[in-house]
Amino acid sequence: METRQQEILNLVIKEYSETAEPVGSQILVEKYKLDISPAPVRMEMVELSEGGYLNQPYTSAGRVPTDKAYRFFVDQLPPGQSFRQ
Repeated sequence: METRQQEILNLVIKEYSETAEPVGSQILVEKYKLDISPAPVRMEMVELSEGGYLNQPYTSAGRVPTDKAYRFFVDQLPPGQSFRQ
């Protein structure tokens, strides 16, 4: 997985864990001050969806993390660090 995809996946997980709402590209760009427009973020989210990391509940919705995404996220945490830190 590319670095930008990892960053987007981590932000989707963070945002979804805070709101329990599907996460759209526009929210990520605005809230997290990403240095790219929503279109490239959407393209990365499509690739993450194709890889099984994100799911789109319905066509016009944002994306939600899958079990595979959470496993990837947890596996990349340094030993002893929790999600809330």
